[in-house]
Amino acid sequence: MRGATWVAGAAVVALTATACGGGGSGGDTGAVLSASWGDPQNPLEPANTNEVQGGKVLDMIFRGLKRYDPKTGEAKDMLAEKIETTDSQTYTITVKDGWTFSNGEKVTARSFVDAWNYGASLKNNQRNAYFFGYIEGYDKTHPASGQQSADTLSGLKVTGERTFTVKLGQKFSSFPDTLGYAAFAPLPRSFFDDHAAWVDKPVGNGPYAIDSYRKGSQMSLRTWDGYPGDDKAVNGGVDLRVYTDNNTAYTDLMAGNLDLVDDVPAAQLKNVKSDLGDRYLNTPAGIIQTLAFPYYDSAWNKPNSDKLRQGLSRAIDRDQITKTIFHRTRTPATDWTSPVLGADGGYKEGLCGDACTYDAAAAKKLIEQGGGLPGGQVKITYNADTGSHKQWVDAVCNSINNALGNDRACVANPVGTFADFRNQITGRKMPGPFRAGWQMDYPLIQNFLQPLYYTDASSNDGKWSNKQFDSLVDQANAETDTAKAVGLFQQAEGVVRDNMAAIPLWYQNGSAGYSERLSDVELNPFSVPVYNEIKVS
Repeated sequence: MRGATWVAGAAVVALTATACGGGGSGGDTGAVLSASWGDPQNPLEPANTNEVQGGKVLDMIFRGLKRYDPKTGEAKDMLAEKIETTDSQTYTITVKDGWTFSNGEKVTARSFVDAWNYGASLKNNQRNAYFFGYIEGYDKTHPASGQQSADTLSGLKVTGERTFTVKLGQKFSSFPDTLGYAAFAPLPRSFFDDHAAWVDKPVGNGPYAIDSYRKGSQMSLRTWDGYPGDDKAVNGGVDLRVYTDNNTAYTDLMAGNLDLVDDVPAAQLKNVKSDLGDRYLNTPAGIIQTLAFPYYDSAWNKPNSDKLRQGLSRAIDRDQITKTIFHRTRTPATDWTSPVLGADGGYKEGLCGDACTYDAAAAKKLIEQGGGLPGGQVKITYNADTGSHKQWVDAVCNSINNALGNDRACVANPVGTFADFRNQITGRKMPGPFRAGWQMDYPLIQNFLQPLYYTDASSNDGKWSNKQFDSLVDQANAETDTAKAVGLFQQAEGVVRDNMAAIPLWYQNGSAGYSERLSDVELNPFSVPVYNEIKVS
């Protein structure tokens, strides 16, 4: 999932932090908590949300066939009664009985098939359409040519009220484990019958229902009493407040005007433990921060440009930055995945080798071999609505400038908001390297590689393309032996390394601080609060 902006705005400070549940969405099981948030980039359609802020809400209002365990990250059956296959290519899925959406509509096999067909259709322009690319017929519903010849995926067939089959274009043994991702959520008929009304107030099947939303201010969610799952909310709801500066959110937390900040700003890390004590969380998460490059710009995609990128990587003193800016809540990256995967899951410590080790002399030499900085200067673009991004981008530029002996070799290029930043990225308007935080969608090495680096993948924002990488990923997906599949993915990651397709910076811990009103606050492996388990006194 692309990009994390754990931010929200001072405009809503006066809103009460002690409101109770209800509000017409069914739910008065306890008090409501308030948490920091940022406006999502797009409307909250499951197949159109590939960033963290929108993803938080989808995780509260939807449940899919699988759910990732909030402690271990393991993909466990949720609405899936069973998922069966004999060949890792055709799957028969049975949906559990007794599930409904919060508007009373029954969740059926059709709820999934219609939602997936909608997400895969080119005419619907969904950001996560690529996730349906594994299913047979995607080339007809979402052709690269732009000439759509089918509205539905030929690989999807409803075979009963609660059963459907999925035929993939090739073997993909880990396919069931991807089905906890929000893009695969079911949708009610109301989504299709009155789409504008649904987008205005989304209806899902999760433990919370949306009560109201004012862009730039607040989204209010309330516990849904009719939720049939075993992970019911133990509070009355959550008010997600929009902040444009997470330092302001932290100040509100300390003043008693906010209950939960789910990303402690870098400026507060030196004092957060003394401020909050045990109410401060700092836990490993499946997040990596990188610098991506605009390969659609010939200046960054010329012969020997891999040397240029390697040189920039060697000019970044990761150890110093993670120590002074982040107080060791980040760990210098040595590969392009995350330690939370573990060695068996594909994490390979030290894969980057010397290319991720600071060496000023080597940096100068490599950049010279790569043809020098395009235009004599590198601009690092980032969203400026969190103080932490400004601090580390400035630090990265200072490190590059010091290494190259030129105080204008690197400059920061701030963009006002996360939404504007993402719009410029998707509009291919990046003038140079740009911040590319990645929060895993599901805990597989595949998810750290294929969505980001496979040709035309959904989150391949820089448009990097390499046939050898694509071929290795295809082979890994088809491999039914897990260990062999992981080995092939690691070979593909080696191609990313050899080309320095993106510069890995550091792995990120999830951090949060919360008020004395809350208890049982935890972050899942995606660094998102497990809202439904938070108790409010």
